[in-house]
Amino acid sequence: MNRCTEVDGICEALEIPGAAIEPRGRQVVKIEPAAVPFDRKGRVVLVTALTPTPAGEGKTTTAVGLVDGLSRIGVRAIGALREPSLGPLMGLKGGAIGGGAARLVPAEQINLHFTGDLHAVTSAHNLLSAMLDNHLHFGGSPSLEPAAITWGRVLDMNDRALRRITLRGSKKAVREDRFDITAASEVMAVLCMASDPADLVARLGRIVVGLDVEGRPVTARDLGADGAMAALLVDAMRPNLVRTLEDNPVLVHGGPFANIAQGTSTLIGTRLARRLADVVITEAGFAFDLGGFKFLDLKCRAGGFLPADIVLVVTVRALRHHGGVDHAAGPDAAAVERGLENVAAHLDAIERLGLPAPLLAVNLFGDEADDELKVVTRFADARGTQAVPCDGFARGGAGAEALAAALMGRLEGRPAESTWRAAYDLKASLPVKIEGVARTVFGATGVELTERAQADLALIERMNLGDLPVCLAKTHLS
Repeated sequence: MNRCTEVDGICEALEIPGAAIEPRGRQVVKIEPAAVPFDRKGRVVLVTALTPTPAGEGKTTTAVGLVDGLSRIGVRAIGALREPSLGPLMGLKGGAIGGGAARLVPAEQINLHFTGDLHAVTSAHNLLSAMLDNHLHFGGSPSLEPAAITWGRVLDMNDRALRRITLRGSKKAVREDRFDITAASEVMAVLCMASDPADLVARLGRIVVGLDVEGRPVTARDLGADGAMAALLVDAMRPNLVRTLEDNPVLVHGGPFANIAQGTSTLIGTRLARRLADVVITEAGFAFDLGGFKFLDLKCRAGGFLPADIVLVVTVRALRHHGGVDHAAGPDAAAVERGLENVAAHLDAIERLGLPAPLLAVNLFGDEADDELKVVTRFADARGTQAVPCDGFARGGAGAEALAAALMGRLEGRPAESTWRAAYDLKASLPVKIEGVARTVFGATGVELTERAQADLALIERMNLGDLPVCLAKTHLS
């Protein structure tokens, strides 16, 4: 059987049939979900965090460490994580494979071109862009209004010069356009929400690229682009299997941003992970109020499941920051206590959604003082949960064993999935849905809509899209 030698043992341990395995070099394989016959439904554990500081708080490091820690205590576990984007990698943020002893391999391949999935998303997105401009050039039905086109172009790189461009390719319409980063593409969001190839085609076809001269929406299907876009994404639909430094399995697949989209790995990948293991460790971008809530409201709603538990990552450094001091200034228990107000806000949101208080994972950086850690422990006790230090970065799975044991202790005797109270009814109006999210997740007292926002929502309602879930974007000013 032609397998990728570095993950032979993992494939065998997971009992993945040879027909489902497509090697990509010697350290990565793609898995064809349709060729995996198991009907196991592993428990999903969501890793989220407090509001992060610019350096990040280590959700991926904690998630990878937790997979290793669970394996060390005899649990059949797998990770389901997002794929890194070249933009943040080459910018200030860096890669997205964990860190230290709790990271994924092959690091360079995953962080850079990996299996070409982001290239496929870029190609599918820009194919639609090209077909749109071709339609503008030659005319035809539907008659696009150039000033009402909303579909831009994408590139998986931070290139400031391309953020605003002028297109002169058509004699009939010189217009302004833009390049976004590939992870921000609606095609990426669609790929990660699709349940199978047919669903992918349907979702791609519903992408709205702009309005016609009568003010009606024009879609990718109207332009005849949906089938060709799906063809470019066939290979990208198959999840990628890699390993941790301790040879435990992780599916890395998809990577939309949580500040604008759902911020989670693919639904297909999570479903496959549930069929391969008893516990699935997954993550969502940014803090609970962004990726965490969207995981529940968008991904879980579409996938028909809920997590069995939630792990909320906190760091003493972030607590100092939220407490109003420079985290590098040294231990400050009083600042940590003040900073816990941020954690409390996220716990309040989780409580308003009817979910149990999450397990707090204290991701260690090595500069924490005992009195600071005691402050966090007392806070967790008062909120009816636990705060467990996690040292996966320095010690790998051994440093996450205590967290893994605490998690399994919580899962014992619990149902396979949590129950929750949605922040809004799908049949409610869009303003009511937005206010439901604002009140429940952000703790707002209300929402004030500008005239432009009211007009945009009215347009969405006229497009018969009002029954969909809402996905709120977070700007740099909020």
